[in-house]
Amino acid sequence: MKEKTLLIVGSIGLDEIKTPFHSKKNIIGGSTTYALISASNNIPVSIVGIIGNDFPDFGHQIFQSKSTNLDDLQIVEGKTFRWGGLYHDNWDDRETLYTELGVFSDFKPILSKSNKSRSHIFLANIHPDLQKLVIEQNENNDAIIVVDTMNLWIDIAKDSLLDVLSNSNILLLNESEAYMLTDCDTLSDSASSILDMGLDYVVIKKGSSGLELFSPKNHISIEAYPVKEVVDPTGAGDTFGGGFISALASGKSKTDSLIYGSSLASICVEGFGPEAILNASEEDINHRINYLKSKLNS
Repeated sequence: MKEKTLLIVGSIGLDEIKTPFHSKKNIIGGSTTYALISASNNIPVSIVGIIGNDFPDFGHQIFQSKSTNLDDLQIVEGKTFRWGGLYHDNWDDRETLYTELGVFSDFKPILSKSNKSRSHIFLANIHPDLQKLVIEQNENNDAIIVVDTMNLWIDIAKDSLLDVLSNSNILLLNESEAYMLTDCDTLSDSASSILDMGLDYVVIKKGSSGLELFSPKNHISIEAYPVKEVVDPTGAGDTFGGGFISALASGKSKTDSLIYGSSLASICVEGFGPEAILNASEEDINHRINYLKSKLNS
């Protein structure tokens, strides 16, 4: 059987995060970063992205240790993408303080020969036009393509996003984005409408209420792990995505893959940036997996 390999395409950045309790600068961030860290324990991972020559050594160490192929990581003269965010007391409201695209403004994903034939592709949260460029370069007709998106792209690039979805297998989005994308009144109607866009599955994330997977023949509901203290929610969705698709690619069932991704996401929010998932123990991950499995039929 041909080896299963994962390609991740998304953003790589340096974040400044302010919460009601703490503030930190120059955190290694971006959708690719979180997805790579969470996926790397399951399957060989290649990444496609761009960084400036100001990217810190610690960031390079993360990518060198977690990725098996960095051929398509562009390192160019200029400043790495930077984002600043402020979280309010309820954790649901996040305010963007600034966005400095830097070298990311000129980013065009270009796939080397080996990356055109990966078995699984995770199109992490970036503009749909960039996601489409990756799909157009893919030469493996059997590749499983998973897409993540956000409210901004639904608002300003919906036609382009719909084009991407029609050529993909699985969509990940949160509850409010599902309603925004479909104009439906219920979650099940939203899921049906999304599946009609050409997808095999849609996963709708509901924060502390867990998540649901829908397909024409299947429905799976997973509870959320009860996190005692949220430190920083940044990257939790990307962490889930990387964990989910890598578990799926490694042969786990849909249910077990959802649980794996959800377990890692619950760890992610307990530290600033990706520090908690970088330091997560196998024991802690397995504890959360077993907890969520125990809740399936309770």
